Amino acid sequence: MTIRKELWFGFVLMAIIVAGTALMLIAAPTITTGHLGLMMLALVVVAIMLGFPTAFTLMGMGMIFTWLAYEEDTSKTLTLMVQSAFKVMGNDVLISIPLFVFMGYLVERANLIEKLFRSLHLAMARVPGSLAVATLFTCAVFATATGIVGAVVTLMGLLALPQMLRGGYDVRVSAGAITAGGCLGILIPPSVLLIVYGATAGVSVVQLYAGAFFPGIMLAGLYVVYVIVLARLKPQLMPPLSAADRLVPLPPATQSIAQSISNTALPALLRALKGGRNLGVPTGYILRQLGVALLPALFFALVAGLSWRANTAPPDEDARVAAAQTAATARADAEGGGLQAPPGSGDVPAAESGGLAEPPDSGDVKEPPGAGDVQEPPGASAGVQEPPGASGGLQAPPGAAATPPSTERTAASRGWWIGTGIGAVALLAFYAILSFQRLEIFKMLLSSFFPLLVLILAVLGSIVMGLATPTEAAAVGALGGFLLAVAYRQFNMTVLKESVFLTAKTSAMVCWLFVGSAIFSAAFALLGGQELVERWVMSMNLSKTEFLILSQVIIFILGWPLEWTEIIVIFMPIFIPLLDNFGVDPLFFGLLVALNLQTAFLSPPVAMAAFYLKGVSPPHVTLNQIFAGMLPFMAIQIVAIVLLYQFPAIGLWLPSVLYSR
Repeated sequence: MTIRKELWFGFVLMAIIVAGTALMLIAAPTITTGHLGLMMLALVVVAIMLGFPTAFTLMGMGMIFTWLAYEEDTSKTLTLMVQSAFKVMGNDVLISIPLFVFMGYLVERANLIEKLFRSLHLAMARVPGSLAVATLFTCAVFATATGIVGAVVTLMGLLALPQMLRGGYDVRVSAGAITAGGCLGILIPPSVLLIVYGATAGVSVVQLYAGAFFPGIMLAGLYVVYVIVLARLKPQLMPPLSAADRLVPLPPATQSIAQSISNTALPALLRALKGGRNLGVPTGYILRQLGVALLPALFFALVAGLSWRANTAPPDEDARVAAAQTAATARADAEGGGLQAPPGSGDVPAAESGGLAEPPDSGDVKEPPGAGDVQEPPGASAGVQEPPGASGGLQAPPGAAATPPSTERTAASRGWWIGTGIGAVALLAFYAILSFQRLEIFKMLLSSFFPLLVLILAVLGSIVMGLATPTEAAAVGALGGFLLAVAYRQFNMTVLKESVFLTAKTSAMVCWLFVGSAIFSAAFALLGGQELVERWVMSMNLSKTEFLILSQVIIFILGWPLEWTEIIVIFMPIFIPLLDNFGVDPLFFGLLVALNLQTAFLSPPVAMAAFYLKGVSPPHVTLNQIFAGMLPFMAIQIVAIVLLYQFPAIGLWLPSVLYSR
């Protein structure tokens, strides 16, 4: 019986882990409890690679080694287990996981992805590698709405792979685009990985979502650029769509207008309003089509108006007062009337200086004349007056209190005029090329993309803008997924039962993983494994860059035999305490890890995305072809990690702007 290459790889890797652990124990002068912790870590990895359930392996190993650490005290071991489990149960962040998963499964069953893919590949028909580009766009949008990797890869394997193969696309390129695009849900919010990392590392999930937004867009953009360049250089791998595939059938009424007047949508519809009866087209139909065609212009006018109001708004009262005080201080300094140091020798009398003076040196404190009688100063009956020119207190600048707040708008900035001009030119170009075929594609995009866009803005917008917590936004998203399924007439009891069952299954897996991770981490810390690892890392005298490279290489290698959930719950508690020693922001480290952990779905021998795709692909598509298609996209991920490290603002700019980090 022959053993597959993947199994040989796994056995060799396990042998290396076991041999390395044995050598470490043999080479150690004395075996401490910290070495037992490292042995526990190695045994957990080997057991998971052999196929044992991750959560229960973590719990079992944690309890056994805790029992050894407590010198076979069963009572303390059980107490630690209960406390660790209760700590996980009290974590409010984890409530959002079942809600986000439920939203994803409902959106998946609303059948929006098929319409979205169809409209996108028609809209990009003239782009090189249009089917692969449309696949990546669809995966990115759908990942933002669901965050479920397996569902996206499976659905796109059913929808996109047959069309790409029929269009003459190379099997490896097709498989790579589907698997890489499907894995974008690991990074793009609402990613379950970011929730798990935030709960493990103690980092705000809201800030993680804001930080992952631009890296996710960057990675998807790099995928698209690679596909377009490859299609341009090697068109035989991704032939252009045929005329039949690009054909968009027009409704009879629209066909009549196009043939009688013009195929340019906007002027033809305006002219048809006058002579619509002669064409036999109802006026209501023309008005509906005209309304759809004018939506981009209305949207542009709305954005331009709102941006103009924000750009020309008068300064608020606080800003005006601050500006006035700054100007007055500068003017006073220029005139020599600012705050001055008190006289140093006491030669200037206090009455002249207006400041505090030392008492006389006579040694006797004397009452001032008339101290026994409190006298009103002259003119006190007219009202209490400040002594003119009193220098002991701060005075408002002349005329500052009398200046009313300005209500006049300022002039629009040059940037606003440039941006508005570019937008107006783009709008005119859009209407110049808007044919009735493109109008039909635009309507398809509205019916498939717009509902998802509203859902994404409702969920992610409310989280990022601080209007709702992740749990509250997840509840809104679950309701939105339910409404989408109902609106598209895809909701029934079977869909509800399947969604609830899959949500319960996924949530139970994640929550049990957290319980197992808490017990394992407590045992690892109790044995002193964390302290041993920290001493070993610090003994290497690494710089910040070297530490980040080492940690990311370790995570990249761990992505071969393990899934991202196992890497997060087992190894992040080991890495997180080391970050302070090297001055690494846990938020930035989490973004690097999220980018890196996509290798857990794209790297053999585990590569779950490959197995998802293989399960729905034609028989002639082999796993080796799928793995070969993944490799270029894995290289792109490494490029994205390097770019994020070189330019941290890609991930940290938005959280710093929104939350003043």
